[in-house]
Amino acid sequence: MSTAASRLPDSKQRIPLWEDVPLGQSGPENEGCPSITPYLLEGEGPFPMMVVCPGGGYVMRADHEGEPIALWLNSIGVSAVVLNYRVSPNRHPVPLGDAQRAIRTVRSLAADWNIDPSRVGILGFSAGGHLASTAGTHFDAGQSDAEDPVERESSRPDLQVLCYPVISFGPYTHEGSKYSLLGEEPDPELVQYLSNETRVTPDTPPAFIWHTADDGAVPAENSLLFALALSREKIPYALHVFEAGRHGLGLAEEEEAVKAWPDLCATWLRERQFIQ
Repeated sequence: MSTAASRLPDSKQRIPLWEDVPLGQSGPENEGCPSITPYLLEGEGPFPMMVVCPGGGYVMRADHEGEPIALWLNSIGVSAVVLNYRVSPNRHPVPLGDAQRAIRTVRSLAADWNIDPSRVGILGFSAGGHLASTAGTHFDAGQSDAEDPVERESSRPDLQVLCYPVISFGPYTHEGSKYSLLGEEPDPELVQYLSNETRVTPDTPPAFIWHTADDGAVPAENSLLFALALSREKIPYALHVFEAGRHGLGLAEEEEAVKAWPDLCATWLRERQFIQ
């Protein structure tokens, strides 16, 4: 297993998701978006790939849920890209389109980037967890006759890792994320459509989910509802609810109990044969 990360073109330069969509729109929060920042493993592959979606209430993207996560993934044998998706004032379906395009892009670059296109996952925190679970419940097989070869690729992730995720726009939602993504008075049908516990089907990919029971921002019921929906459809999943810990912990390196989640996740990835 290689743990050396090579960044293309480097850790500061982002790769646009579309040639015809300019980077850096609608304010500083969207500077450099939509794009991906790659953290690619060198050595004998091909390697699995994870698309990382930092959280931030759909108004920003938290730095500690971006590069540090990509580097941790590198350390366990997973190449990664950090998704610089567009946030408010952009609304649905813009962030989802960015996530789907990122998944298609890394699959289209599999040969060049030494990636296994059948092992492409998505990982998200908080609102980024909502985005990741949306990508995991709203996907397509690609458009085989598309002029753009990237659009011929599937947008379905092979698995999803959801960290204190926003899942539902129902009673347990994070109102800030809901407002930023859908606006002040969203159509009830859209609210239901993007309450991802209602969108689980037998085709939904397996999930690793973790939360803290006393999360004061995003109630743990979000993760519980999603796990229940997966269970009903007999989709493999792992759910870890830690007793205590504030929202937004990232790698949780200073939390004695919660800092176990990366090792638990790595074990699950091995059990899924995502990593060796």
